[in-house]
Amino acid sequence: MDNQPIRVLIAKPGLDGHDRGAKVIARMLRDAGMEVIYTGLRQTPTMIAEAALQEDVDVVGLSILSGAHNTLVPRIVEAMRENELGNVPIFLGGIIPEDDITALKENGVWAVFGPGSNMQVIADAIQSAVRS
Repeated sequence: MDNQPIRVLIAKPGLDGHDRGAKVIARMLRDAGMEVIYTGLRQTPTMIAEAALQEDVDVVGLSILSGAHNTLVPRIVEAMRENELGNVPIFLGGIIPEDDITALKENGVWAVFGPGSNMQVIADAIQSAVRS
């Protein structure tokens, strides 16, 4: 990668109104030298994919606390593919049961970070994913 900062889209899909974690991650990534675009609350899969395309992001982060990850994430992955963004890594944060992580990764999620995840580990993982 040249000297351009990594561009990260942080989105809150669905009706989940809890955005504190998304804002913490956005600030941490910004402090790690990344350019962060936060879409705000209640985004549809189409809105997220269109924002990713318009903002020309390197990675998309989704924050889901509502339990709707098994419904929303496949729709977001499909919308990303429809916008020819299938190669953009998607990471997920929030309350995600261990039993769901394998299926989410099989359906296009690159990484899942739960509550208490180390911020530096998240930043390093994003940098590594974008470089490869």
